[in-house]
Amino acid sequence: MPVKTEKELNGGQRALWLKALAAMELHNFGYAISLLQEILRQEPEFLTGRQLVRRAEVAKKKTGKKRFFNISMAPIAVMKAQRQVKKAPQRAMEMIERVLEDEPYNRQANLVLKEAAVAAGWPEIGVFAMRTLLQENPRDVKLLHELGQLHHSMGHSEQEVEVYNRIIEIDPSDATALRLGKDASARASMSAGGWTQAESYRDVINDKDVAISLDQQIAAIEAQQKAQPKNVDLARQLGGLCEQKDDIASAIRWYQTAVDLTGAGDAGLVRKVSDLNMRADEREIAAHEEYLATHKEKDEVHAKKTEQLVAAKKRRAEVLIEEVGSRIARNPTDLHLRFELGEHLVDAQRFREAIPELQRARQNPNARLKAMNLLGICYHQQGMLDLATKQFEEAA
Repeated sequence: MPVKTEKELNGGQRALWLKALAAMELHNFGYAISLLQEILRQEPEFLTGRQLVRRAEVAKKKTGKKRFFNISMAPIAVMKAQRQVKKAPQRAMEMIERVLEDEPYNRQANLVLKEAAVAAGWPEIGVFAMRTLLQENPRDVKLLHELGQLHHSMGHSEQEVEVYNRIIEIDPSDATALRLGKDASARASMSAGGWTQAESYRDVINDKDVAISLDQQIAAIEAQQKAQPKNVDLARQLGGLCEQKDDIASAIRWYQTAVDLTGAGDAGLVRKVSDLNMRADEREIAAHEEYLATHKEKDEVHAKKTEQLVAAKKRRAEVLIEEVGSRIARNPTDLHLRFELGEHLVDAQRFREAIPELQRARQNPNARLKAMNLLGICYHQQGMLDLATKQFEEAA
């Protein structure tokens, strides 16, 4: 069973993912973790999300204050998760993530995550769990042997060779690693080529040489594009390179050029522009929210930031309204989707349209209080003050 990628997330999940990326860039690790855990609860096979949540947990642990006299409850939690591995591996993975939030390098927790992931049919997540432990102790030979066996079971001969080579570097006398490494090397040479795993989340570029290389590639292709302004592939390449460079504004501009050249006939390009616009809005929203949270004085700058925040949320909401609407068309009785639609309509300041959606969403116990609060806002904006007061009182 293959793991899921960012492209396979639904609209709501993708919105959470973009928020998490923006939170990571602002070093708001706690918020990023909560968003990513919600995505993983819905899509446990989303490997890239699991990788990012672990990065956030490690970063949070490094920057957080050390707690004294803190008794870890991890052993008990790990034991409970272990009991679920065979009968409910996905449930075990969810339980283990709660342990890893505070102790991302906990050995037993990562080993149980590996076991549960393999049982669920996602060995790639098992590989990730083991590589997490190896980040802390790259010379753990026992763990490396387990990783080699896992790669062998997956038919990943090239990765298996790399693991056994690492073991031999640590212990040249390890006869088992020598033998298995030779066998894996033979299998790798017989296979037709290799494979590479595409990652939808790209680390922020720290390597100056890589950044310079990107600039050089962009400059070279821009020169070609000037000579061939109708060439869709060149515009697409420039969009991709600018996205790698994290120059979102330029990436949007070039992908939009490609969309225009194809007459909006390429759905993938149209979706890419939409996703990048969403990412830009999420970054802007996160930046404005952080500023407003740390600057309480209601001065001119505060008012401008508030206005910009409302505008960015409105732009984002318009995109999400369309996506949620298409999902409701397929499942009109889903009350959670009704709440999502109502929430986005409120963000878009379409209060009259939001009211019937939120009235239906109140029937969902999990969204009832939130729906009532939003209904109160809608009634207030529509001048229905008595109804607004009633909603706020009932929700209190």
